[in-house]
Amino acid sequence: MKKTIFIAASLLLAASTTFAAKMTMPADAPASYEAECASCHMAYPPALLSEQSWKNVMSSLSKHFGTDASVDAKTQTEITSWLIKNAATRQKYSETAPENRITKTTWFIRKHDEVRPDVWKRAGIKSPANCGACHIDAAKGVFSENNIKIPAK
Repeated sequence: MKKTIFIAASLLLAASTTFAAKMTMPADAPASYEAECASCHMAYPPALLSEQSWKNVMSSLSKHFGTDASVDAKTQTEITSWLIKNAATRQKYSETAPENRITKTTWFIRKHDEVRPDVWKRAGIKSPANCGACHIDAAKGVFSENNIKIPAK
């Protein structure tokens, strides 16, 4: 019986780690998401934020983290609908992000708590939002702790 419980617990832990490490981009991503959003930063997998957080982000594009990222109404509706449809559903990812920032969410802070503040300031990183600087396969939605390379400078 103890062996069965141990195996079950191990499988749950492995599944949880796998989910956290891989958030692939849904296959139905509209071309406008890549064209508009990924032209300035990584096209974040929609499961990294809650439905409400994506609504907040998309309703304030004229003041998008210090930049005017406004798009036409049709494009805004298309991207918003897709983001909401694919937003986080798991409880640990579904909080409304403070300041609408992935990097301010509880789970992000917990996952990166060992990263010293000076590391984020390195020229090769510049910001906690630059996932691809350390997560080699971030563009594929893979954030595995086993596949990280932190720039030295």
